[in-house]
Amino acid sequence: MGHDIVIRGGNIVDGTGNKPFHADIAIDGDQITAIGKVGSKGKKELNAEGLQVSPGFIDLHTHMDAQIGWDPLVTSISWHGVTTALLGNCGVTFAPCKSSDRNYLAAMMETVEDIPREAIMGGLPWNWEHYGDYLNSIENLGPSINVAGLVGHCATRYYVMGERSVEELATADDIRQIAGLAERSVKEGAFGFSTNRLPEHVLPDGRSIPGTFAAPEELEAIAKAIGPHGGIMQTVFGPKGFEVDMEIIANGARHARAALFSTAVEVGNDRTNKKVREMLGEGLDVTSVTGVRGGGSVSSLKNNVMPNTRGPYSSPAWTELKNLCFADRLLKIRDSAFRTQLVNEVKIKDGEPSGYPFLGKDGFKHVFYMGNGDRPTYIETQSLKDIANNSGEHPVEVWLRIIDETDGKALFHNRAFNRDLEALEELISYEWVSPGLGDGGAHVGIMIDSGWSTFVLSHWHRDRGTYSLEEAIRKITSMPARVLNLKDRGSLTVGKRADINIFDIDKLEECMPELVHDFPFGASRFIQRAVGYKATLVNGKIILEDDELTGIRAGNVLRSYN
Repeated sequence: MGHDIVIRGGNIVDGTGNKPFHADIAIDGDQITAIGKVGSKGKKELNAEGLQVSPGFIDLHTHMDAQIGWDPLVTSISWHGVTTALLGNCGVTFAPCKSSDRNYLAAMMETVEDIPREAIMGGLPWNWEHYGDYLNSIENLGPSINVAGLVGHCATRYYVMGERSVEELATADDIRQIAGLAERSVKEGAFGFSTNRLPEHVLPDGRSIPGTFAAPEELEAIAKAIGPHGGIMQTVFGPKGFEVDMEIIANGARHARAALFSTAVEVGNDRTNKKVREMLGEGLDVTSVTGVRGGGSVSSLKNNVMPNTRGPYSSPAWTELKNLCFADRLLKIRDSAFRTQLVNEVKIKDGEPSGYPFLGKDGFKHVFYMGNGDRPTYIETQSLKDIANNSGEHPVEVWLRIIDETDGKALFHNRAFNRDLEALEELISYEWVSPGLGDGGAHVGIMIDSGWSTFVLSHWHRDRGTYSLEEAIRKITSMPARVLNLKDRGSLTVGKRADINIFDIDKLEECMPELVHDFPFGASRFIQRAVGYKATLVNGKIILEDDELTGIRAGNVLRSYN
């Protein structure tokens, strides 16, 4: 008998870390049914000669919670080989949610993750209260890839405590109810619980989001409640309170099935490595996700990340420029008098050099031109400040000049973290670090890191040699599958789900980001396509072929109890 699909003659990189081997793969229904020499024909044959065949990639850090409501194709991550995405990171989710609190949770997601509130309110059905109902709603939308979810501290705490959840410590009864609600959510399918201790993540009124200052006892109670059901604890911690936050992570791992934290960064990674290795030595299951290149925003004339245009740093000419449409912006910067005003406002503000306010005192030191080709430059070592020093210009003059020379098409990468690529190379080599942190679905108008998986393979494996191919694939397939306890995904094994990528490692690249206006109510976002992907299969269906999505929506909503 024939098979539904046969992948012929590929270089099989099975996700386990074992050496690649040459073989065929047969698929029937949603499962891999044979690996080796497959004699029977497939109803569909995919020629993989000279290509790599791997498990689908698993993205442990996304915020597709909202976007999946109006973009079931789940772009941009689905262009980059991701076949399973984890939603609900950073403590912010839309469930559990009382009907009266919907706008509150939408507003919180807007300020924390830069997802437009009106798009959230208009683009989602909001036909749920508890987390299981939310998963059912997402399932009814029919996503193209698999999705799994964490339940967030903010929504859970607000459901129990209301307005008190923002600034008050939870009472013993509050903690009992919060832990019980977290347990219910995991029993209904959440893979765990996410909490966020970064004070800079705020509500529209400027106060830190619910749960930021929760006592360790509250988090321990939650971990104890979800642990027996296989739930994990995901934590975001900031630069303050390192020792306390690391102990919260360790305690989470002691009582829950595992701990996942975002994000380890290259600054001070020796300190973090020492702490995590102590946890691993204790027998705890602890994993961190980190960005695979310098992380930060994209500055351009098309979006609103420009010099002197944010908050208290806004200045008159730059504010005027920001309020114009793109075509008028381009005309304005070509007006010599107005351009001089723009430059002067950046050079001097209240008698002091203002540098690049969005990035603080370092000015343009960490701002890099992404190039004028089809592929973005992410490893350029010469910043706009360096270019200005060599050319005798002010950095903002370099910014404006390149914008002018490219007819407004230029994009600039503002590296806010993981700036030191050598230190980052060491960090991503640690056994407890899973490369990722694409933040897909969040900060859509100011940043785009959804191509992280393509960058891991094209830069850290092919160009840099930091990872062998088998190790690079293991890090983005079976390693995150283990974190989520996905026993039927993450490696190419007979009997497992047919989530598979076929790609040309020599051609694999990210495309230059594009700003589009396809969110509800015309809201803008950056997208980023890829080249080099022959095919992506999800549950045995081809969702992408020759770098283009087929429109097939084969994903499942994964539940922790499956």
